[in-house]
Amino acid sequence: MRESEFYSALDWVFPSQGRSLIQDLVLYSLGEQTPQEALNAGMDPQRVWDALIRAMDMPEKYRFAHRVKPDDRQAWQA
Repeated sequence: MRESEFYSALDWVFPSQGRSLIQDLVLYSLGEQTPQEALNAGMDPQRVWDALIRAMDMPEKYRFAHRVKPDDRQAWQA
């Protein structure tokens, strides 16, 4: 996952809260950092994404949300 894919998936999966979520949610699994701090420190975006998905108790398939093409997103979420 590239960082640009991280932000695209964030905006899709958490449309109204994603940007504030990654700035405010401190995750133990990221070394007691927020996802934004972890990304700024150079942590792998996939690792950060996986931690966020687990923390938000999302279904496992969301780990791979960045691979879903925009045209397929509505059907994929069903």
